[in-house]
Amino acid sequence: MTATLDLKALHDRWVMPTYAPSLALVSGKGTRVVDADGKSYLDFGSGIAVNNLGHCHPAVVDAIRRQTEKLLHVSNLFVNENQPRLARRIASIGLGGKVFFCNSGAEANEALIKLARLHGAPSGRFEIITMRNSFHGRTLATMTATGQTKYQKGFEPLVPGFVYADFNDFDSVRAAATLRTAAVLVEAVQGEGGILPASFTFMQALRQWTAENGILLLIDEVQAGIGRTGAWFAWQHYGIRPDGFSMAKALGGGLPIGAAAVTPELSDTFSPGKHASTFGGNPVATAAALAVLDTIEKDRLLDRATTAGIAIMDALHALASCHACIETVRGIGLMIGLVLNIPAAPVAAALRDAGLLVIPTGERVLRLVPPLTVTDAEIAEAIAILDRVLP
Repeated sequence: MTATLDLKALHDRWVMPTYAPSLALVSGKGTRVVDADGKSYLDFGSGIAVNNLGHCHPAVVDAIRRQTEKLLHVSNLFVNENQPRLARRIASIGLGGKVFFCNSGAEANEALIKLARLHGAPSGRFEIITMRNSFHGRTLATMTATGQTKYQKGFEPLVPGFVYADFNDFDSVRAAATLRTAAVLVEAVQGEGGILPASFTFMQALRQWTAENGILLLIDEVQAGIGRTGAWFAWQHYGIRPDGFSMAKALGGGLPIGAAAVTPELSDTFSPGKHASTFGGNPVATAAALAVLDTIEKDRLLDRATTAGIAIMDALHALASCHACIETVRGIGLMIGLVLNIPAAPVAAALRDAGLLVIPTGERVLRLVPPLTVTDAEIAEAIAILDRVLP
């Protein structure tokens, strides 16, 4: 039995089967990972859009190491030195208001949902409009917010107070509104839904209409945030200023952290006792996040996400001329969807065997989300593997 099979057997025996992992990965550096049997892979999945700086970036590893030698945890009954510094940094690149810290994207979206309800309570508003084909998390509330029945089946009754509209269809959103509508929660780019960017006119119309009607506009940036689209946050491509947004995944450079950021006007909606998180804003996770933001800025990785994304999409468009299975290419920055006219999962498995890791999403989309540090040579290598494997 190989080392991989040994680890998979151990996993299958003792870990609840919420995933069906295909590899046992034991190390990684930059854009490459190595499995338990020593095989190397080019990683264009980035831990589901988490490792925006690649695996084990020296600046993140050093920040984590230094912090673990000082303080691991104190809870939010006390101030730790990194949390307010990170909050100030997020405010400076975001909305200028305060930040709530937690541990995941689902928790960050839960915070926005609770904030919207608390804000709307005096006027009897509690409903939140979300989009069909969206994804906001796996908790009961965020699963209900997710506009895909496949994630909800078997968990009924769902949490009341969510209404669905069609993505990129402003008339559908407006028709879903009632006097009980407290907020609209939307992804600027639907990630799990197949890498579908919002249209400029849709986001502009949403912002104008919500502002005119006293409805909060909340953006889920869990997958698209922290530079992946070529801006700090994908909503920044649309010339709007939302009332709040969530983030997680890439913020911690590989460590669990989530956050919800709001405008100054909403900054004191929560008060002590209204919401909390024991581990939120942990000293080690926030130290890692500060290193992530510093590195993206210092190394001009927002620009790199844009130029590398264009290079990959141009190359994928060229592949389409000789691979009839390619239907279209879509995305923004380094959040790219290769849409096929055949099932995506078997293709992703064949690419894995050939040494390239990508993530199927939906039924027919390959999600390519390499690190922002991806090199031109690594892009060429990935394209060559795709060219060999695609039918």
